[in-house]
Amino acid sequence: MGKTQLNRTWNEIRTNDSWAIFKIMSEFVNGFEKMSKIGPSVSIFGSARTKPGDKYYELAVLIANKIVDHGYGVITGGGPGIMEAGNKGAHIGGGTSVGLNIELPFEQHDNPYIDNDKSIDHDYFFVRKVMFVKYSQGFVVMPGGFGTLDELFEAITLIQTKKIEKFPIILVGTEYWTGLMDWIKATMVKTHKTVSPEDLDLINIVDTEDEVITILDDFYRKYALSPNF
Repeated sequence: MGKTQLNRTWNEIRTNDSWAIFKIMSEFVNGFEKMSKIGPSVSIFGSARTKPGDKYYELAVLIANKIVDHGYGVITGGGPGIMEAGNKGAHIGGGTSVGLNIELPFEQHDNPYIDNDKSIDHDYFFVRKVMFVKYSQGFVVMPGGFGTLDELFEAITLIQTKKIEKFPIILVGTEYWTGLMDWIKATMVKTHKTVSPEDLDLINIVDTEDEVITILDDFYRKYALSPNF
């Protein structure tokens, strides 16, 4: 590629980037307008690959059902797997069921348990993550992959740096999460001191829906439930 062609290509990229700002702004505006009306809610994260009948799928249904029974809404990524289970539990319980969908080349498609007026589509992961964090009063993290870990550590980082208020982070599945948390405590906290012990105070590992609700209710009895926005 010659210098002239390279410059032309670079100019086209810069022009496209500038126009993309308006699409990004529209996603934020649409999300803010819809999400600000939902009331206090809890986000449920987890793998899109988890199938109905899997113990964690069925547990996510029970957790979401109990969450709405205690007056919170449920927010998920809007897709299959654990996301579907979370919306299903909220739908069965007659509570608020929100889906923050993302366009992906695989795995992602809308699930049928999202409220008709609470399905929000995204092209940008970073816009979607803002919606999760800004409008959630707690995170329930089921077993998942890189996307789940990304959302988990985003929440921890924002709390650690005081960019958002503290809220409970609940890891569901002792067998799944204990190894990760042991490594963080031994390597990051104790050996290298790259993380402070108090940074982990709001992270809990549980195995049942009752434990999830107890942590949420105890936290907000102590701190008084108020939206992040």
